[in-house]
Amino acid sequence: MEFATEFWTSLVDFWKLTADVLRDTAFGTSFGRLMLAVLLFGLLLVARGLFARFFVGWLKRIARRTRNQIDDSMVESLEKPLRFAPIVLGFFVATEILRLDSVFSDVALRVTKSLIVFTLFWGVIALVDPVSKILSNLRDVLSPTMVEWIIKALKILLGLIGAAAVLELWGVKIGPLIAGLGLFGLAGALAAQDLLKNLLSGVLILGEKRFHPGDWIKVDGVVEGTVETIGFRSTMVRQFDKAAVQVPNAKLADTAVINFSEMTHRRIYWKIGVLYDTSAAQLREIRDGIEAYIVGDEAFADPKDVATFVRIDSFNESSIDIMVYCFTKTTNWGEWLVVKEALAYRIKEIVEGARSGFAFPSRSLYVEALPGDAPEPFDPPVESSDTPSASAAVQAAAAVGNVSGDGEG
Repeated sequence: MEFATEFWTSLVDFWKLTADVLRDTAFGTSFGRLMLAVLLFGLLLVARGLFARFFVGWLKRIARRTRNQIDDSMVESLEKPLRFAPIVLGFFVATEILRLDSVFSDVALRVTKSLIVFTLFWGVIALVDPVSKILSNLRDVLSPTMVEWIIKALKILLGLIGAAAVLELWGVKIGPLIAGLGLFGLAGALAAQDLLKNLLSGVLILGEKRFHPGDWIKVDGVVEGTVETIGFRSTMVRQFDKAAVQVPNAKLADTAVINFSEMTHRRIYWKIGVLYDTSAAQLREIRDGIEAYIVGDEAFADPKDVATFVRIDSFNESSIDIMVYCFTKTTNWGEWLVVKEALAYRIKEIVEGARSGFAFPSRSLYVEALPGDAPEPFDPPVESSDTPSASAAVQAAAAVGNVSGDGEG
């Protein structure tokens, strides 16, 4: 009997403990309210998809009825912030149902305000791209890359303002924070002087329109290739071997940059060497034929617009040189190669048609006499104290001659 009483008492105590937990589960709220808040938050997450499907779809249908495409771009840019709005609403409703105590209620309120500020600034930043299309007239004054820089800077500025607004909601004062950072301004400026130099150089490059993305540029000793992006600090150039090179803007601003994409025409400059036995009439035929082909072909620029020369240039060591100097209308490298190849074929035909030929490096050697025909030089011995006198040497030679003569006789 005593055991049953103790067991019953334990059950009652457990029930009271459970009831206390249900009344005050966490954050100063009951279990029922906590479950209800979670349920409503989940329902709003499900409704988020329905909201996006119907409301955003309705906005898109309205935008399609207009003739311009700007409102369509605005609705598409606002789609993600609008999808996030039900989450903010769900969090607010859930915290209201929970009826949190003072401390948690204040935190929940600040989180809700922060989410609202985040969503609003997200929407404003998302609208920057479609709204910037309205300012397309600026692209006639500024380069497209400069306009992109302005858009990026505007987005960063709006992001910083939004971050400052969120910090203010949490009691962080921006003014003293900026003043405190100002103490390190000098040290930061010294440390970031290269960054600032590259940034200003990038502005100069864009302002002077030295080159644009897609241009083929060459900087002697640095890089040659196609410009892909012009960043705040550096410019990415894709070399012809497909390797990407990040070049600091300061180096591009301080160095001569050759922009091949700005060429009006593309040059062909050759020196053609023909044989020395080519007659004057043959030279005229070759020169006139080459000039007639260049002037008559539409692939080449008009001689009135650019310098065009086909002239007998010089008498080289092993050839008579003809200079061919002309320009093609196309500046595309591949098309230029095709035109140059056709010119090479035609010059070959013209030279062969004139019954001449192309010279190759050679050298003629003229020999007046072959070795062995001339007598060998005779060097008489030099008189010294250790040798016989000159007269004695002569007498000895005469004696030998007499002996030889006697022998031959």
